[in-house]
Amino acid sequence: MTNMTILHPRERILQDGEAIAAIYRNLGTATAERMVTRALGELALTMAGIAAQVRARRMEDLSRQLKKLQSMAENLGMISLGLVAKDAQMCLARGDGTGFAAVWARLMRVAERSLASDQGFADLSL
Repeated sequence: MTNMTILHPRERILQDGEAIAAIYRNLGTATAERMVTRALGELALTMAGIAAQVRARRMEDLSRQLKKLQSMAENLGMISLGLVAKDAQMCLARGDGTGFAAVWARLMRVAERSLASDQGFADLSL
């Protein structure tokens, strides 16, 4: 009889609440709320577009899209998401398909947790 262990990876999400706090300090509550909400929506759409590209195996523009995702995440203080997007870019640059597949799975988990509506920046800040 073979013993089998099923792994359920759960990523620790690092976020820097100071990035959002600075936006609120500089723009005021109402304007910052609109801007952050719009930026999070754009980030989610960018991630969805990247996911569609990967599913369709259209890799030609993927590195640029991952760079865009990285930049957006960093601007919102989403440290983990930005770092994993950068790792995915590195795998593509090296032509490491196996590494990319592993990092892609991680990116999907991190994006899901980072964009979850029940996750607050205060709960996940450094």
